[in-house]
Amino acid sequence: MSENNQNQREWFVVNTYAGHENRVKENLEKRMETMGIQDCLFRIVVAEEVEIEIKNGKQVEKMHNLFPGYLFVEMIMTDDAWYVVRNTPGVTGFIGSSGGGAKPFPVSQDEMDAILRRLGKADALVNVNFTVGDEVRILTGPFGGMEGKISAMNDQTQIASVLILLFGRETPTDISYGDLEKIEE
Repeated sequence: MSENNQNQREWFVVNTYAGHENRVKENLEKRMETMGIQDCLFRIVVAEEVEIEIKNGKQVEKMHNLFPGYLFVEMIMTDDAWYVVRNTPGVTGFIGSSGGGAKPFPVSQDEMDAILRRLGKADALVNVNFTVGDEVRILTGPFGGMEGKISAMNDQTQIASVLILLFGRETPTDISYGDLEKIEE
């Protein structure tokens, strides 16, 4: 179990048979109602985005699954909710569970936010107090603790290009807004 409050909404990755993600999502949504766990199970997301293909000279929109065989489920990990999800037809298990009745670990909120943003399903955009030209500190990731200057910002993707000093040279690095803090002078 995570060290967080047990009654907290968190995202988990559910393993399904590849190609059955949408069917499993429908099954879960039905079971949510019939088993009365709407207060524990919230959003169920199949990570699909539209892909444009050219067939016979025509543009055809096709759904492309970014994570075949996986669903993202926002839930409060109670014994009942865990049991219902695990025993839904098409579900083969949770990712991050060691088995033997151990509950799985949740997906980090940062990772989930990035996936939801990519799918255009982000809850809310991060409000920031910095702009192009500001000095910022990178909070997490491989460049955590490093400082740099913002050279560009994309409010759509919530990613800033930060110039950091790498090997004696200013190098632009794309960093999520949520992983940056303005350095106050």
